[in-house]
Amino acid sequence: MTGPPARTRRSDATRAAILRAARERFAADGYDRATIRAVAADAQIDPSMVMRYYGSKEGLFAAAAEFDLHLPDLAQVPSERLGETLARHFLRRWEADGTLIALLRAASTNPGAAERMRGIFAGQLATAVARSGADPTTAARRAGLVASQILGLALTRYVIRLPPVVELDPDELAEWVGPTIQRYLTQPFPPPQASAE
Repeated sequence: MTGPPARTRRSDATRAAILRAARERFAADGYDRATIRAVAADAQIDPSMVMRYYGSKEGLFAAAAEFDLHLPDLAQVPSERLGETLARHFLRRWEADGTLIALLRAASTNPGAAERMRGIFAGQLATAVARSGADPTTAARRAGLVASQILGLALTRYVIRLPPVVELDPDELAEWVGPTIQRYLTQPFPPPQASAE
């Protein structure tokens, strides 16, 4: 049996080169400043090839920002360590993945990037929280609260670069943030407030 045709292999290699270049360019320049021409130059191809495969800058960004958060299996984590485990995991991801930071930057001004960020966190984080043993009726809300903490931390540390937050070691940050995430995951939800007449 023979392998895929040479044209298919070249096409796959070209797509991979474009995505690699796009991830690096979006991470370095952010969504607004990155250009199709710069991505093409980094990939050593003609800009028309980027447009052929991805259609637009937004389409390219959506493809480049398609990634797995590699969340731990929370069903295997002792319940008293859920918050710390997630805090440490996300800090490692933010520290290691410039694309995630570029996506966060872009999400604040670009509706397509915001939708991509919502999809990543709503889908992957909600699934992980549901597997943690959380009540299925509250899992989505709990995941949303965890995301608010994680995204807020990332915004202040990696985008705004607030000095007191930047100066903290990731282990110190995990110790500070972990208990809040733990509360979001395990504390009973307060009963609904009766509406004032």
